[in-house]
Amino acid sequence: QVQVMESGGGSVHPGGSLRLSCVVSGDNYCTYDMSWYRQAREKEREFVSTLGSVGGPAYADSVKGRFIVSRDNDNNVLHLQMNSLKAEDTAIYYCKAMCGAWTYWGQGTQVTVSS
Repeated sequence: QVQVMESGGGSVHPGGSLRLSCVVSGDNYCTYDMSWYRQAREKEREFVSTLGSVGGPAYADSVKGRFIVSRDNDNNVLHLQMNSLKAEDTAIYYCKAMCGAWTYWGQGTQVTVSS
């Protein structure tokens, strides 16, 4: 059974940094296309960043220049280095993993940015 697990969330002051990680387990055959989404309270879930198994990264305009996505293809592991965090980055961050017709979501990790 495929599982998607995020880690690395927490609470930081504005201007601080956090590094999120996402691991896909339970499938040794597929290199997943992986993405980060986030959902703030009372808002829709929104795209943050993606880095497929091939090709370059993509970012939402709101995080461009502050967040850096990277991955380890051998282990289907996706990272998100978040720098210069702002209060508006506060949200639950979700990892999405796709392979063919299959899409899996993690349970999310909370990121809180406050002074």
